[in-house]
Amino acid sequence: MKQQGDAGQQQDVEPQGERQTEPGPTPEAVDAYLADTLVGEDQALREGKRAAAAAGLPAIEVSPGQGKLLMMLARLAGARRILEIGTLGGYSTTWLAQALPPDGELVTCEFEPRHARVARANLDAAGVGGLVTIRPGAALETLARLRAEGAAPFDLAFIDADKENSANYVSAALELVRPGGLIVLDNVVRRGTVLRPGDPDTVEGRDVNGTRAALELLGSDPRVDATAVQTTGAKGWDGFALAVVRG
Repeated sequence: MKQQGDAGQQQDVEPQGERQTEPGPTPEAVDAYLADTLVGEDQALREGKRAAAAAGLPAIEVSPGQGKLLMMLARLAGARRILEIGTLGGYSTTWLAQALPPDGELVTCEFEPRHARVARANLDAAGVGGLVTIRPGAALETLARLRAEGAAPFDLAFIDADKENSANYVSAALELVRPGGLIVLDNVVRRGTVLRPGDPDTVEGRDVNGTRAALELLGSDPRVDATAVQTTGAKGWDGFALAVVRG
């Protein structure tokens, strides 16, 4: 389309709505860049994800960046004993186990036998299987047994299991993690749905309510100092809660 310029010359004018613009950056693209630049996800971790997908497990494991964050938190805590609630295919388990010393131990709770079998194969393939004990069955029962057995205190607990029971898992972790230890709770933002109570007649609503109950427990229990960090990227809009057990 042409229009007259100040000197009477014809000038090209782009019709409104036809201008082509390059798409802007997205959280997912930034996440991929950061993972490529900083994270260093190794071959064993990538193969573990592929094996889990081939076995039909849901792709709900933490992102590479989140996995490395867990590993770094475990190292900062000087963790020798780690508790994980929710194993899935062993992806986060592998990251956490990489933070352990040769005589360390990671105990992970997994309800689904198929998930536990896939995780065991992945952990062994990653070279950390000897550090990891998979406790099958309902996690709340496993946690009660650990307390009854007088298990040595854990330095870090990572909770990433059924969200309806999140508050129960936090409560159990408070009994099992040493003073000065760290509790990490995944999926606490849930695309912002955590702002309001959920519908108890739906799975998602019960998950929201379980998450809210866990956050309220962490916020009110005098045994911990807690905060939360929102995340975005490959896993969408979500976040972690982190709590340090007071001495």
